[in-house]
Amino acid sequence: MKKLATLISAALLSTSFASTAAAQDTMAMVVSTLNNPFFVTMKEGAEAKAKDLGYKLIVLDSQNDPSKELSNIEDLTVRGVKAILINPTDSDAVSNAIRMANRSGIPVLTLDRGASRGEVVSHIASDNVAGGEMAGKFIMEKVGEKARVIQLEGIAGTSAARERGEGFMKTVDNGDLTLLGSQPADFDRTKGLNVMENMIAANPDVQAVFAQNDEMALGALRAVQASGKDVLIVGFDGTEDGIAAVNRGLLGATIAQQPDLIGALGVETAAKVLKGEKVEKFIPVDLKVITK
Repeated sequence: MKKLATLISAALLSTSFASTAAAQDTMAMVVSTLNNPFFVTMKEGAEAKAKDLGYKLIVLDSQNDPSKELSNIEDLTVRGVKAILINPTDSDAVSNAIRMANRSGIPVLTLDRGASRGEVVSHIASDNVAGGEMAGKFIMEKVGEKARVIQLEGIAGTSAARERGEGFMKTVDNGDLTLLGSQPADFDRTKGLNVMENMIAANPDVQAVFAQNDEMALGALRAVQASGKDVLIVGFDGTEDGIAAVNRGLLGATIAQQPDLIGALGVETAAKVLKGEKVEKFIPVDLKVITK
């Protein structure tokens, strides 16, 4: 009987340790939206790396809603995850969520989009300013100096939209391109179509379009095709759909990020933080122009 009690006690102790170990091995990823191929690929890169390193990864979708994002972080602090990777819905609005994690002592890393406030141990992203400038220079090379261009902007308040626009506007401000108009289409394909239809009607002499992501570029493509005009379109992100459209000669180019690598580096960096290793505040991921 005593031996049986000892075995039961040992089994319970083993279960307790296993439970603790599992909790220590859990990190989380909060994504702005999983209704976008770019972020799905980023999630998949993170999941693959987490599996490779032996971590459990919880993934939550904020559905482009800052209030949902905040409740996701609140949920994760209660669940006791050891690190949080977050791709913000909005660089300003995410601050409250990050501060909540800070108060719980959970290290936070941002992916693709940065945060205006709150303590972030590392930010993993492409150099969006450089990417925007690459897009502008590509248009100038293909269409010529003073080319008449339209810009489709991403979600206002995100660092990605702000930085890509900043880089693109360098070519405009230098006098290399002539900007006819610039409007938000919220990184969304349908909105890209609708905004581009209106922009073409108002600017029938447009020669090129820079869309701050491939989803808007593909929406703009439908509007351009319907208009029957010859307009060069450049996207951003290097998504599967975007690259396929480039290879078919429908988009002129896409400034390719590596979302799977951003996700993987996020998990890898979080693992280093949890081991007490020092990490860089900003970890850049290379960009490249993909053309046919």
